[in-house]
Amino acid sequence: MQFVSRCILLGAVVVSRMLIPVSDVGAQETARLAVTGDVPTPLTLSPADLAALPRATVSTTNNGMTTTYSGVWVAEVLRKADVALGPGMRGNTLSGYLLAKASDGYQVLFSLGELDPAITDAQVLLADTANDKPLFAENGRFRLVLPNDKRGARSLRMLTTLEVVLLKK
Repeated sequence: MQFVSRCILLGAVVVSRMLIPVSDVGAQETARLAVTGDVPTPLTLSPADLAALPRATVSTTNNGMTTTYSGVWVAEVLRKADVALGPGMRGNTLSGYLLAKASDGYQVLFSLGELDPAITDAQVLLADTANDKPLFAENGRFRLVLPNDKRGARSLRMLTTLEVVLLKK
């Protein structure tokens, strides 16, 4: 089996070095995000698909280290799947939720209302880069970043699926 060496740098100091099987590097490049459930237009998005959507950048600080993430607001992905946001976010849609799923089984739930920028200023970023480098390896190709959360429990890494569920149809 062939391996590719990846280093994680903090300033000019190597803080982590890992060997990643070449097959895993290829898997990272072909990663897909599924948008499923009660959506008018189900999606399967590649990194290139996300790169074509309007981009956003946020910075977070954890244990004294600041990381700058870039990606797409989750609301933009929901709009692409034709989920009613803005003036259409009322009634039955407000009883819906989004279940974010990771490849390791971790799951995080959001009400659809808390993802709509017409209702709240607390946005959720679907990140594909950190400090101008693509996400990879143990973090997965995609992650959710909540810059206004007090701790990172909902900043789900290894994101594979965004499932929309409407409780009232």
